[in-house]
Amino acid sequence: MARLSSIPVVFAAASILLSVAARACPALIDGVAADRLEALSRGVNADGWIADPRSAPPRRLLLELRKAGLTHIRLPVPADFIMPRFATQADIDARLKTVDSALKTLLGLGYVVSIDLHSGRYFNALHKDDPQGAMTEMKSAWRELARIIQRYPSDRVFAELLNEPEVDAAQWQGEARELAGFIRQMLPQTTLITGPVNWQRADSLPGFTPLDDPNVVYAIHFYDPMVFTHQAHWDPNEPLHDVIGLPYPARADDPRVQQLREQLTALNRPKALAMVDRAIPDRGIDKWLEPAAAWQRQYSRPIIINEFGVLKAGAPRDSRLRWLAGVTAYARQQCWGWTHWEMSQGFGLADAVTGKADQGVLRALLGTR
Repeated sequence: MARLSSIPVVFAAASILLSVAARACPALIDGVAADRLEALSRGVNADGWIADPRSAPPRRLLLELRKAGLTHIRLPVPADFIMPRFATQADIDARLKTVDSALKTLLGLGYVVSIDLHSGRYFNALHKDDPQGAMTEMKSAWRELARIIQRYPSDRVFAELLNEPEVDAAQWQGEARELAGFIRQMLPQTTLITGPVNWQRADSLPGFTPLDDPNVVYAIHFYDPMVFTHQAHWDPNEPLHDVIGLPYPARADDPRVQQLREQLTALNRPKALAMVDRAIPDRGIDKWLEPAAAWQRQYSRPIIINEFGVLKAGAPRDSRLRWLAGVTAYARQQCWGWTHWEMSQGFGLADAVTGKADQGVLRALLGTR
């Protein structure tokens, strides 16, 4: 682990990686209240909580993160668990009860919460094969979720239509419009969150037209370059499984990069080697995210990066901190919110040994020394 005394170097390096000079926040249309955007400015995903209540983050960790300055929890709700086609009513009711309990806990700690309908394997297959059937299931899920959200202040709980829709852009454009209108009838004051297809990448946002509803925040996800953020991938059949120790930014003359290339060559891993080579030289965080910034300049809608992170298993710690610091520095520069993926698992900001927040990661995210 890096010593705390090395952290300022991380921030200095992160600032160098951002080639765009700091500037004033972009002008936005009237729609999402400023206090809601501020509440969405610093957050973390609490993945796994609804899937298995036993994996709920410890209250002491939630409190620690709140005291550190985090304001937002994104709460993924697995679609497969609350849709009648894939779950019994008893199972759906149990998941919804967990959602309600989580909201009570999180709002009691002072967080705002975005409820994320998180697509899964069964729903994704249905979404591709039977769009009408998928819309029926999405409406059913949101009808149930809205009943819970209605119990809480509309400025504290927000509704994210669907995580990473796996259909083509034209299909999702129409579906997002229809689904947002359906949810709006039940939640007239609630801020909605939505984003584009193709893993909600920044370069997919230009293909998504903003909804007519002004009370919407647009969400992108950021994991570029993936050969860095997903190195030591958990799937042994994935080429990135064999990439370990790749620094950020990657340079051809870096001895660590040269050693990794030699290892991948010796292991006969041409796909992994090609992915490493494509990441040299790195484009820079600002270049990766510029398509979303350009979209915002065109449409004047608010943006949040509500997923980003680096797998801990293989990335050098100093590089991971540098990348995280660079992402949130860019977000602050653009006046975007951010929500780290995730809290306690492979990308988590919690220390695996102590269960407490990793102070180096927190400093990187918050831009403090």
